[in-house]
Amino acid sequence: MTSNSTGILSCNGVVSYSPETPSVSTFLQTHPGAYTTTRTHNNSSCLMFWERHLQRLANSARILFDSNPQLLFKSADVIPSLLAPVSSSMWDSMIKSLVDDSLNKALPVVLKERRDGEELAVTVLVEGDFQKLSGIEDVSGSSIGGVFDVYAHFSGYTPFVFGVRGNGVRLAVVGRGRDVAEAKYSDWVRLRKPLEKLRPPSVTELLLSNDGDRILEGSVTNFFVVRRKDNSAAYFEVQTAPISDGVLPGVIRQLVIEVCINKGIPLREVAPSWSEHELWEEAFITSSLRVLQHVESIQVPRTWELQESKCWDEIAWKEKQFEVSPGMITKVIQQKEIMERAGLEGYILNR
Repeated sequence: MTSNSTGILSCNGVVSYSPETPSVSTFLQTHPGAYTTTRTHNNSSCLMFWERHLQRLANSARILFDSNPQLLFKSADVIPSLLAPVSSSMWDSMIKSLVDDSLNKALPVVLKERRDGEELAVTVLVEGDFQKLSGIEDVSGSSIGGVFDVYAHFSGYTPFVFGVRGNGVRLAVVGRGRDVAEAKYSDWVRLRKPLEKLRPPSVTELLLSNDGDRILEGSVTNFFVVRRKDNSAAYFEVQTAPISDGVLPGVIRQLVIEVCINKGIPLREVAPSWSEHELWEEAFITSSLRVLQHVESIQVPRTWELQESKCWDEIAWKEKQFEVSPGMITKVIQQKEIMERAGLEGYILNR
């Protein structure tokens, strides 16, 4: 889905691009830090839900700084005594200032290089450098911004067409939930790689569960089901795992919740249970690139002993099939609400 027409990397607003520009996956595996990914919309005229992404990026950096600084800083020699607590409001202000300054320098160059009609995938990473702590007695207040670098990776992106028959995703439950799931950090790209050996050939996204029954999220997406409350299709609710279960607070995930509340669509934040899959009428995944994509099938191991399996074909699978076209509730959420908000909440790019 990502084209080769654009491959540009910037650091603190200084742009570099060449045929050797790494893919975003390779880039993230070589740089620790908090990051977020979004894309442009409407012929690269705006960044989708950018203020929400900045907020989530600031929250991720704060969480890592307070609890797992080794996931935020490239130096392995962490000195906890230097890491003084910083308020949430200060993180918000600092991240917004650093990122806005970096993108305002890089985006004019990137937009000139893009093909007409092409959208851009944009990944912004905030990386700390302990070498910059030399001479600083504590990292707090106004001094904190000086220890971070802001990287931005840009690549051409072709959005899939929502609603096309057969354009859904096929999922498989293969791994346990993430550590520090409430923050989006680059090391997860490396940690999820071992799960790939358990991916059946036709599967497009992997799901996470701690017990093989309650499904938390995807490896790069959030997961939702539309479940009947009983044997009558007239009574249903949308379900997705709560943040407290250990899932990423995805930007589109939160938008789906807001849409359901505003439209009176019943929603409950509870991990969808495979033991109730006969009551599932629809399922979809969300991410900032895909936005919302309907599910065609889900595979689950018959026994939850994945650690003993070396490859997907050593696992006995059970499967749930859905309609090949999006269901009614999925269509309402995607077409009638979220994509309308994409324009309203987009960050307009000056070109």
